[in-house]
Amino acid sequence: MTPVIRARGLVKDYGPVRALRGVDLEVHPGEVFGFLGPNGAGKSTTIRLLVDLLRPTAGTVEVFGLTPAAGGAELRMRIGYLPGELAFPARLDAGEYLRHLAALRGGRGRPRIDELAQRFSLDLSRPLQALSKGNRQKVGLVQAFMHEPDLLVLDEPTSGLDPLLQREFRLLAQKSVARGATLFLSSHMLGEVEEVAGRVAIIREGRVVDVDDVRALRARAGQQVLLRFAEPVSLAEFDSLPGVQDAVLDPSDGVSLSCLLRGDPMPLLLAAARHRVVRWQVQDRELEDLFLDFYRAPDRTPPRDSATSGPAGTETGTETGTEKEAAR
Repeated sequence: MTPVIRARGLVKDYGPVRALRGVDLEVHPGEVFGFLGPNGAGKSTTIRLLVDLLRPTAGTVEVFGLTPAAGGAELRMRIGYLPGELAFPARLDAGEYLRHLAALRGGRGRPRIDELAQRFSLDLSRPLQALSKGNRQKVGLVQAFMHEPDLLVLDEPTSGLDPLLQREFRLLAQKSVARGATLFLSSHMLGEVEEVAGRVAIIREGRVVDVDDVRALRARAGQQVLLRFAEPVSLAEFDSLPGVQDAVLDPSDGVSLSCLLRGDPMPLLLAAARHRVVRWQVQDRELEDLFLDFYRAPDRTPPRDSATSGPAGTETGTETGTEKEAAR
């Protein structure tokens, strides 16, 4: 089965700054694929390469088996794109703008404008330039979903939305997947992606440092363990054990030990059993903790599906408006 998105060795330079450093990705038909990373990691640059708003410095990218440049207007008709920052034309209200985009797409999506506007509580008569950030985001979501595309590429889709409208977005995303669409969802918010995604890629400083499904990542987050012994123990006895990370012994008493446990607990249990344990507390870590590990220390967990190494890059560039994307 041909992947909906396939990227190999994507590199993007902005002058002397390397924003992407060899990104590899595969997104399969019908899946919701989360693309997570802190601001400046390279998420939006990757997305712009997918929708042909940028061209790579090196590497290849295919969408539905075609390069974005070769796919032309026919390929773009199959994509619903929400940029991270929306650029709207002056002197149009929301309804006029959405009808204009529908016309550029040959009329596709026009019948759904009113339905989606009602779903997101969007007043179509409001001038675009007078809209708040949240209402601008609603316009962006309507234009991305209204023509029922085969692929939705969404950059920070719930930015500016209240919790009720975030829920509406999730329901609409689930409905799109149910009809066979594929979602590529970029965000720096773990909760946003965890709610809907099956698999997730983590990008940091222009490199994909891990790709896994959400359930497996949650299992890899590990457990926080707190031990208290009857008599002082040596930190060296515990901090080199397999599966034990970040072991800390309270210097004030020498009997309170905390550590992060990933994997088989038996080595830690056997080491602790050599002493009299008066307290053993285990707490599952949140998935967010694992993502913070990647963001703060890329070598803490061995990278999987990682890209080539090189100087750290910073995401730059100017967002291109959806009208330009639809018209091209």
